[in-house]
Amino acid sequence: MRTFFTTLFLFLALFGMAQLRYYTDPMKIPLLLSGSFAELRSNHFHSGIDIKTQGTTGLPVYAVADGTISRIVVSPTGYGNALYIDHPNGTTSVYGHLKAFSLEIARYVKDQQYKKQSFRVDLQIPSYLFPVKQDEEIAKSGNSGSSGGPHLHFEIRDTRTEEPLNPLNFGFPVKDDIAPKIFSVLLVPLSDSSHVAYSRTPKSYPVVFYEGKYHLKNNPIIPAWGELGVAIQTNDYFNDSYNKCGINLLRMSLNNEDQFSFTLNRFSFNDTRYLNSHIVYSAYKTEQRRYIKTWIDPGNKLPIYTHNGLEGHIIPKNEQNGKIEIELQDTYGNTSLIDFTIVGKNASLKPDSIKGEIFDYNHFNRFANDSVRLEIPAGALYSDFRFEYRTEKASDSFFSDYHFLHNNTVPLHKNATITIRTDSLPAHLESKVVMAYVHPVTGEFSAAGGRYQNGWVTTETTNLGVYAVTVDTIPPEITPLSIADNKLTEANRIRFKIKDDLAGINTIEGLLDEKWALFEYDPKTATITHYFDKERFEMGKNHTFKLTITDYRNNNTVYETQFWK
Repeated sequence: MRTFFTTLFLFLALFGMAQLRYYTDPMKIPLLLSGSFAELRSNHFHSGIDIKTQGTTGLPVYAVADGTISRIVVSPTGYGNALYIDHPNGTTSVYGHLKAFSLEIARYVKDQQYKKQSFRVDLQIPSYLFPVKQDEEIAKSGNSGSSGGPHLHFEIRDTRTEEPLNPLNFGFPVKDDIAPKIFSVLLVPLSDSSHVAYSRTPKSYPVVFYEGKYHLKNNPIIPAWGELGVAIQTNDYFNDSYNKCGINLLRMSLNNEDQFSFTLNRFSFNDTRYLNSHIVYSAYKTEQRRYIKTWIDPGNKLPIYTHNGLEGHIIPKNEQNGKIEIELQDTYGNTSLIDFTIVGKNASLKPDSIKGEIFDYNHFNRFANDSVRLEIPAGALYSDFRFEYRTEKASDSFFSDYHFLHNNTVPLHKNATITIRTDSLPAHLESKVVMAYVHPVTGEFSAAGGRYQNGWVTTETTNLGVYAVTVDTIPPEITPLSIADNKLTEANRIRFKIKDDLAGINTIEGLLDEKWALFEYDPKTATITHYFDKERFEMGKNHTFKLTITDYRNNNTVYETQFWK
């Protein structure tokens, strides 16, 4: 009961604060967005808004309210350089992909990086250390981490639960009078006795817009039977921006009776991977289309849905028409509608050939033979499916067959364990083994971890598909960018391109005059950079320099030189 009233108080407080503009703008430029809250991303919902920074980096970023800095993160991936500020109203604001912190913060972070001898740090900050005032400059905007271009990633979170909240509910001056756009509707048979237009496979329908709403092209009346699912391909857009963003609300009805709905104004990071059940994952993997479902898989635990007791399943009645209507809204209430008609047609279809064994979504599932083992824990699947397996002889690059462990159209919520027996692997290569994920068409492969024991290689993964065992014996590559013939070509820094063939770069160690030197790492450009630091290194002399790059199979490359600085 206490939790309920605490949550209610926070909601009412935040609602009131939204009206009074508790928060000021994190940037003093027009707030044009390239990403929205709960937008559909790869394996997760987007947890904030992305603010365009006029195609550049280095613009001032400001604290949106009084508070204290509670966390600072520096990472080559994710949010890159990020700041977290706790506010007295029970919320935390987050600022990601920053180029640089303010001077005092940057000095503290650099001290911690040298203390830990690590570029990557995740620092929990005592509340007394960095108090900030509203509109105080805290950073410069950037493109760090896993950013796809210059922008500010901005969030508001519930401090207690760390759940992200929709920032657009708090009065930020973002212009949006554009309704969501609908591109296609997908009807999906959900049982062995179901059909859509006399087919047991999903069928998509293009749409057209006229008379104020969307319609299926040519207005077909669709024959269907059994349990059906309806899914919709849609994007939202903001004024003065062409970026694809996400919707806030969906409602689906049958013959004017509500069947299914959801609203996305907050979610838990523990639940964000359920996005792969929120969409028709197979269509995303095969067609790169994200169809939002209007039904709930039995293994989908997202707490955002309301439904008719049938989890949103549509069951047409024989020889009767059913009018399906879907309403979409963005945060600002801009609304799009589509309706279409199905008709119940009970038809005897030729049974599909039954292949594979059923994997139950709610139980532990295991497949094994003399060469491979697959274990999927309970709760990793969103619905039952028939698991199929086959094998093919692999190319000479591998020390096992290709094992086709179903395919990549079935999402996993938790790690599955894959173990493959090696074939003709020399003893001196046992420490170099890599489990490879192989593209079923092109044959290209990437590293999926792997550890060797007694003739078998094991890895954990959230992807089904084609796997095989290979080795990585090739050391990383180092290419100097700002030094030639022992002379610097840049005044204030030294840079290198680094690259690894397969296993991936594990450690980067730069020693200047035999002392650890901080290198910033940007995987997007495969570049590492050291900025000369007069406080830590003596200048005006000849320096020795050694750079060691090691991959995840302990292959390493060493670059050594001397230079004057």
